Amino acid sequence: MKRILYLCLITVLTATASAQVTTWTADNGNGTYTNPLFYDEFSDPDMIRVGNDFYLAGTTMHDVPGLVILHSKDLVNWEFCSYCFDRFDIPEDRFSLKNGKEIYGQGIWAPCIRYNNGTFYVFSNVNGSGLQLYTSKDPKGPWKHINMGGKIYDLSMLFDDDGKVYAVHGYGDVQITEVKPDFSGYVENSTKTVIPYSQAVGEGHHFYKINGKYYIVSTDYRPMGRMVCSRADNVYGPYETCVISNMETLGTPNFPLVTNAKYESLEDDNYKFDIIPTQDNAMGCSNIHQGGIVDLPNGEWWGFSMQDFRAVGRTVCISPITWANGWPMYGLKGNLGRSPVTYTKPNINANEKPHGPYKRSDNFDSGKLNPIWQWNHNPDDSKWCIKNGTLQLQTLPATSFLWARNTLTQRMIGPRSINTVKLVVKNMKDGDFAGLGNVNLPYQYLGVRKDKNKTILKFCAQGITSNETDIKLNKKGEIWLRIEGFPYNETINFLYSVDGKTFEKVKDGQDILTPYQLKTFQGNRLALFAYNTKNTNGGTAVFDDFTVEEPMADRSNNIPIDKVITMQNKGNNTYAVAEKHGMMLNAPTANGDETSFKVIDAQNGYVKIQSLSGLGYLSVQGFGLSGDVRFTTQEDSTCLFLWQDLLGGDFMLLSPITNRYVGQHPTIGGPFSADFPGADPNRRNGCVFHYSVLKPTH
Repeated sequence: MKRILYLCLITVLTATASAQVTTWTADNGNGTYTNPLFYDEFSDPDMIRVGNDFYLAGTTMHDVPGLVILHSKDLVNWEFCSYCFDRFDIPEDRFSLKNGKEIYGQGIWAPCIRYNNGTFYVFSNVNGSGLQLYTSKDPKGPWKHINMGGKIYDLSMLFDDDGKVYAVHGYGDVQITEVKPDFSGYVENSTKTVIPYSQAVGEGHHFYKINGKYYIVSTDYRPMGRMVCSRADNVYGPYETCVISNMETLGTPNFPLVTNAKYESLEDDNYKFDIIPTQDNAMGCSNIHQGGIVDLPNGEWWGFSMQDFRAVGRTVCISPITWANGWPMYGLKGNLGRSPVTYTKPNINANEKPHGPYKRSDNFDSGKLNPIWQWNHNPDDSKWCIKNGTLQLQTLPATSFLWARNTLTQRMIGPRSINTVKLVVKNMKDGDFAGLGNVNLPYQYLGVRKDKNKTILKFCAQGITSNETDIKLNKKGEIWLRIEGFPYNETINFLYSVDGKTFEKVKDGQDILTPYQLKTFQGNRLALFAYNTKNTNGGTAVFDDFTVEEPMADRSNNIPIDKVITMQNKGNNTYAVAEKHGMMLNAPTANGDETSFKVIDAQNGYVKIQSLSGLGYLSVQGFGLSGDVRFTTQEDSTCLFLWQDLLGGDFMLLSPITNRYVGQHPTIGGPFSADFPGADPNRRNGCVFHYSVLKPTH
């Protein structure tokens, strides 16, 4: 209830953003946030607080610039801060797509960010090259690079009170190694296994010292993703463990998975993939996992973690932390281990306006690339430029789309996006091929190929279809290419236009499945590419006016305030009904006032649900499965519910009385209760509703 009082105090300070939101932001503008923080990939997050500022580091794999750092004042609104390096400086062909070498799904990953005595540190592994360290006095850089070598990876670092530095690392057996204070290497014979494989702690560690105790937050993947915390009085243990988050998917279905995305699949447009379809209601390892905790200036604690959002890939969610018996439990009292989709923003008076971390559209007029862009492996910097407000890519020899050097990428944003670019082919030469693609396995692309005097539009959905058609362009050689992405449904469509106004879908270029896979180990990535198919240096492809539209970014009307709705339970497709004896039951069909409810704004994301039958307001009068969801004519705190927007008209109602959700068991039946811990992945366990707006009847 303290949260409700706090919300009342800040009502005057928070209001729904007046300007239309054009890009996804977790900030709802009303004192609440909705997970995920970003609706595009940000895997392996690590977070620290320095004074009143928060910093977040994440994996960038084979893309450059690499190791991204974001900055926030309130844990919800983030902005780009810096990259730790511009290019891989390890002189090997595999970092640059040379001579048949590549680092897809490898490169640099799972960073640990720390701050100590005025210096920022970012530690991260490079496959085959050991542990890398980047240091700076300023999180905006420049960053100094030290190659520490060794076989320490997927690590977290602790600067202890006595000046010693420790790394926790390993998969299965959890190990701790003391690091030399000058970071020239590791203290000899200091590596010890502190938690054996038999204790099911896993990997992805985050290391803290809190009130004299050592805490390691880890992720285990058997039989599904879950977060485990280990604690000890001594850095080398013994450690005891406790599960702090489990079975939380935020109502997100698992993804179909490609299992045979191998080296040869990078070459062949016709390569056939084995795709494991989504198992109904299976969680697998896609639920909240691999994260840690961070404290606020006021002493509160919050958790951060990554969650798989299907074709988007892995991205970041935050959760309130409730300390219980000395353990930092994800979630709220009465519902520990589960995390709300929507909740009150962290209690920080930062006065941040809702915003996203990046500007995604780019007309290239600034003369430099927006920070959202990353190259697929190291580019050949002598073969591209920004000139006259355009991106110009000189074509280099390549055998296929994923071997094209100087491919410029950015993450596809969900839950829906429309991504368009203008391509000018006038200066392309014989054998040149350029266009807009999706870096994934299977991959897809749409572009223009020059074949002597012919201009050919080519589309490919790897392993599914490939077609070419002659096309006539205007005298300037312009064509507009478009990808409509639906990452939540894991499909994309391809379109093109010869006038920039009227777009036509490509033959077989719609509703293409884009599953997740472990070769590139990333979600969908948009790509501007150009290469020569005849093993020679060719001409120049010119790109301009790259735009990203997000039709579902503005969620201000997703809560049907002042609307009359029906509430259909997705568990069994029945309708919530206000029975005359004062309880909420179900009915097979919508039936007048008894199944009609008005949604009333109670400020700061909270709503009241009023029955049109005259019974009053939905309320929570008790705990457990005793039929505690009733109707009352008295308006008080029992009538408040925090609306959980699951997009597309799906929602849950979180009661601040129980910190659980209103629901009804879909097969057993019985009355509604406010005792559901959260949604299953398929949203059919009884606490997820779908609303439909009715025409006013009064």
